[in-house]
Amino acid sequence: MRPPERRATGRPRTARTARLLYGASLAAALVVPSAVPAQAAPVPRTPAADGAKGQELPGMPTALDPRAEAVACTPASKEQAKKQDWSRQRLDLDRLHRHTTASGVTVALISTGVDPGAEGLDGRVTAQGQAADDCVGQGTFLAGLIAGAGGPTPRLAGVAPGAKILALRGTDRRGQPDPALVTAAVRAATTAKADVIAVAVALPRKDAALTRAVAEARKAGAVVVASATPEPPSRGSADEIPSRTYWPAGEPGVLAVADMLPAGARPDGALPTEGIDLAAPGAGVVSGGPRGKGHYLGGGVAVATAYTAGAAAAVRATHPEASADAVARRLTATAYPADIPQLDAYAAVTTVLGDTGAPVGGAERAAEPVAVRDTSDTDRATGRAVLFVLLGSAGVLSLLWAGFALSRARARGWRPAGAGTPDRG
Repeated sequence: MRPPERRATGRPRTARTARLLYGASLAAALVVPSAVPAQAAPVPRTPAADGAKGQELPGMPTALDPRAEAVACTPASKEQAKKQDWSRQRLDLDRLHRHTTASGVTVALISTGVDPGAEGLDGRVTAQGQAADDCVGQGTFLAGLIAGAGGPTPRLAGVAPGAKILALRGTDRRGQPDPALVTAAVRAATTAKADVIAVAVALPRKDAALTRAVAEARKAGAVVVASATPEPPSRGSADEIPSRTYWPAGEPGVLAVADMLPAGARPDGALPTEGIDLAAPGAGVVSGGPRGKGHYLGGGVAVATAYTAGAAAAVRATHPEASADAVARRLTATAYPADIPQLDAYAAVTTVLGDTGAPVGGAERAAEPVAVRDTSDTDRATGRAVLFVLLGSAGVLSLLWAGFALSRARARGWRPAGAGTPDRG
């Protein structure tokens, strides 16, 4: 590089201007990347599904107050979401549905029950007796995540919108888990030859009858997916609860699932446990309920369990020859590597696995977790931000250069550059 011209004093005459120009360029360089989503990190959208209006949706409870004298069921939502939430984009459901909707697969959902007539589930839910009465609403919410068609908003469909739901009650009417009900539900799912069994509750103590029921379900060929922990307590701190194993997630061969936030971390206050196999979206998730056509926001370990069960159904539909253990291996082998592997539903269906169960080089799968697959709005916003930054930086540089040129012209007595020194003779 050629050294700068020097004045008689020996100092670079452009030093100050160069520093200013460098500072402006550095500022632009720091601002521009911040406006562009990093390729290696997920860029979550707001959990409120109607981003433009900032619409808020009512929350879906995981259980009702057990101390209340009367049971007041969760009321119908009057609000409807207009856009996909981050979880569906993270799982790349738009592309997944071009490969499969899991038609012909049956998922047994053990939760608070499912309303057979709920929006987007018509004709694909089997629920008998108490299982058809979902007072809490969570079971119907989860069924929408597994197999909902999205109703008037198809992009809010579940992971496996062609699958059938076998609704089974594993709780009392208020949503409190009951070991005897869970055991009976697992046995009923096995008798019905369900392809996937989703246990959306977690019990604190091992139960011999439940252990036998799960073993029989796996022997019959069902993929068993279960919540790794209960939901954290509404009172007190989860930090005070020691790490422990919950059931039936702790049974051999059961996929234990935990919830994660958009950034991939577990929520604050999540109950500690060992042996988690997968993490799946479990915060700010949109789905329907048992009453009305509105939407709710929900979250928690049960939500993550439902998403994983839907992914298992999609794998069973596209790989019908695979055993239950092979389906579970596919879900974990294609997950995004992290402290807790993160479910990648699209990769689970499309990735080619070798004999060892590891993805084959060059196979089609995501290289990193992508929270926003449909990025049209984000791209437009990013483009505007980058354009604004570039124009602003160009303006700053122009002003600095104009100031420099003005000072140089004044020093030359306003003569054109290159003109000789006036004759003082």
